[in-house]
Amino acid sequence: MLQKAIVIGCPGGGKSTFARRLRDLTGLPLYYLDMLWHRPDGTTVSREEFDAGLGRILREDRWILDGNYLRTLEARLAVCDAVFLLDFPLEVCLAGAEERIGKRREDMPWVEASLDPEFRQWILDFPRDQLPRIYELLRKYRTDTAEIVFRSRREAEDWLSAPRTHA
Repeated sequence: MLQKAIVIGCPGGGKSTFARRLRDLTGLPLYYLDMLWHRPDGTTVSREEFDAGLGRILREDRWILDGNYLRTLEARLAVCDAVFLLDFPLEVCLAGAEERIGKRREDMPWVEASLDPEFRQWILDFPRDQLPRIYELLRKYRTDTAEIVFRSRREAEDWLSAPRTHA
């Protein structure tokens, strides 16, 4: 029975949308790591404050955590029972990041006015800089967690729409 899940993948891939749908299916509380890290004025909290907030969530009995934050991924993998990786093509992620410009979102404390060039580059570098480490950690925790990797939005949608008991 799904009690503790993490949703990870390249920015713009639809992690937050998937996580909201998963929340609606399971009734699990959903936490956005971006909301833990970012302040409404665009600044960030200290690493210690972020870690303390994440630690409080990880001690809870039930949750969905949306967000990459590779530095803390291993700690989350060690206690979750399922991980959903949205490993989508770069063009899908870039389009997703561009589509959300100017839109209010529950997973971010401000409205993005533009696609920041540095953030765009981070998306472009994600397959080289982040994905290998993510897959390495998934291999390490494979026996302890259910691992579901989606290669397209259709695969994710099909999984969410399949008849099953999620909670």
